[in-house]
Amino acid sequence: MRFLLLVLIFTGINPALYSQMIKGKVIEDYGSPIIGVHILNRSNNQHTHTNDEGFFQLSGTNVGDTLQFSHIGFESENHVVESFKNQLEIRMSSESISLNEVVISNKVNALHLISDIDIEINPVNSSQDILRKVPGLIIGQHAGGGKAEQIFLRGFDIDHGTDINITVDGLPVNMVSHAHGQGYADLHFVIPETIEKIDFGKGPYYEDRGNFATAGFVDFQTKNDLDLSSIKMEAGQFNTQRLLGMFNLINDDHQNAYFASEYIATDGPFDSSQNFNRINLFGKYSNQISDSDRLGITASHFSSSWDASGQIPSRAIESGLIGRFGAIDDTEGGNTGRTNILLNYDKIIDKTSSIRNSVYYTQYDFELYSNFTFFLEDPVNGDQIKQVENRKIFGFNSEYSKSFTNGLIDGVLHAGISLRNDVSSNNELSHTLNRKETLNQIQLGDINETNVGAYVGGKFDIDKWSFNPVLRIDHFNFMYHDKLQTSYTTQANTKAIVSPKFNILYNQSNNLQFYLKSGKGFHSNDTRVVVAQDGVNILPAAYGLDLGYMWKITPKMLLNMAYWYLFLEQEFVYVGDAGIVEPSGKTRRQGIDLSYRYQPVSSLYWNLDVNYTHARAIDEEEGQNYIPLAPDLTLVTGINFNHKSGFYGSANLRYLKDRPAMEDNSITAFGYTVVDLNTGYKWKSFDFGVQIQNLFNVEWNETQFATDSRLFDEPSSVSEIHITPGTPFFMKASIQYSF
Repeated sequence: MRFLLLVLIFTGINPALYSQMIKGKVIEDYGSPIIGVHILNRSNNQHTHTNDEGFFQLSGTNVGDTLQFSHIGFESENHVVESFKNQLEIRMSSESISLNEVVISNKVNALHLISDIDIEINPVNSSQDILRKVPGLIIGQHAGGGKAEQIFLRGFDIDHGTDINITVDGLPVNMVSHAHGQGYADLHFVIPETIEKIDFGKGPYYEDRGNFATAGFVDFQTKNDLDLSSIKMEAGQFNTQRLLGMFNLINDDHQNAYFASEYIATDGPFDSSQNFNRINLFGKYSNQISDSDRLGITASHFSSSWDASGQIPSRAIESGLIGRFGAIDDTEGGNTGRTNILLNYDKIIDKTSSIRNSVYYTQYDFELYSNFTFFLEDPVNGDQIKQVENRKIFGFNSEYSKSFTNGLIDGVLHAGISLRNDVSSNNELSHTLNRKETLNQIQLGDINETNVGAYVGGKFDIDKWSFNPVLRIDHFNFMYHDKLQTSYTTQANTKAIVSPKFNILYNQSNNLQFYLKSGKGFHSNDTRVVVAQDGVNILPAAYGLDLGYMWKITPKMLLNMAYWYLFLEQEFVYVGDAGIVEPSGKTRRQGIDLSYRYQPVSSLYWNLDVNYTHARAIDEEEGQNYIPLAPDLTLVTGINFNHKSGFYGSANLRYLKDRPAMEDNSITAFGYTVVDLNTGYKWKSFDFGVQIQNLFNVEWNETQFATDSRLFDEPSSVSEIHITPGTPFFMKASIQYSF
């Protein structure tokens, strides 16, 4: 065959005229498709990537050409083309992460490489680590470990999820019209070790992300299979214990199934024990029914209960009334649970088109006791409140994709629909005493909220350019039955919003990509507020723009930098003890994101994420236009070491700058710098580890709020910072056995 090619060349006939398109599929050792594999024809530098089903097609290929297959976390494979008769099947084996394998291309979202690298280098091993894997995202916990984390991203105090869309395997995490706040996102039903990949994006630019996707989105993808079964035990200070079991049930070329369970208990560092405990159960099964049909079933259950010391006023600490880990009302806390069933069915229609479908059901319960103001409203009994709800969520998603090529344009077309229905029964806000007695009910009712979404878009690759136009529409139906009214009435309202988006990528080379992203997103208001205000400010829009680049400076060095801008028509501030959502007007945010990854040698890895934001309210006077608790500078950096001898470790630093806690910047929420350490040794089937949080035992405040409160013996209220202290020096050890 090589002789024939030489004859063609010497006779003046161009062999490219006889080139053909080669098609194939790339899978890992256990048969699962590998997404985003870079395929390079080393003979002519033509390249492509595998799609969501692991398929690829590459034009301009001749017999005798060498194709190189590479993907981060896998050993590179070379294949010499011998025939076009049969579809190729390339099997790739896992290997240690290496920046050498990173190829920047307009066919892959280069930003996702950042999280792919991070999770391979330093896997998620605690519930706090889950969201921290998103570059620039900071979290805080202020209710005994059982409440959803407070989230900070791009100059937002997102509270528990108002402006970030969070999903797990496509299953929605955000709770609309939640008893504690709009968009409440509790990720504690996820077992950290089951996470394989984190898909994220900042800004409102993504076609399949609707409600809450203003600052961005995060989708956690769990493993389809386990390499090995394992048992892990952890024990640490503050009477902390954790037991994890992950068991491989089926693992062959057609079927995969595993089960995981987790139990956690701790008293925490507080003077009043947290009495925290949580149990998680998780099972996942997938079956490659045929070459074109794949079925998956995921089921999980989670239950948690805790006591909390709440947010304490600075004056109580300074006066010596209580210590940093004391409490004014130590009867705060709660319990919550969630059961999920998710069914996935993926159908490959042909080698260029497919459809992905999912149907889900969630049963959720929540009960939370809080006291933000102590004795401000009720000087005798105190201001403790109870927030309760029981919820059912039904939904489905379906997306059709079709790829095409005509020699000039390579592309893929997407069209999708979604439905989500939330039924929240006896959604309650009450004034309580000592978690036992209900003094009066402030709100009580049934919520029924439905969101129907649809989108159509495409991605068109022309030479080094890639264009991604998208049009999305969402329609909402809000219904509320107020049970505190004397007569039965269902209040209702509807609203729709259209969200266009347009993204452009330019690949200067396999080492440098420029991008411009633009789009419109939105976040919805609470159903109770929607019907009370007769539809005013139901779906305020967000308009955003990102301009940046991804640059592989050297084979061992990766840099991402972007300028971004975001305008919101309306922000919401949830006032939990009053059961209302207050509008806070239009806002403008802009800033710089920088992410840097460096791997000087195979066993050493350095990461750095710096995020600066300038955030202001638009309609307020200068000096009165600060956005409370919006961070303007965050920094996260770490060094990770993983040697072939079995020793590994990491040191990670996170920094949050001082920020205004009031619109006039009269009260400051103080920042912090905290260093965590992780080290261990792998020997045969065992893994011994030690984790230290807050290595230098600094005093830091995990969450802070400017609040008016009144202590029992005070004649009037005081407005000042109320804090939840951050974890002091905390050590725990672990041992894991794999089999």
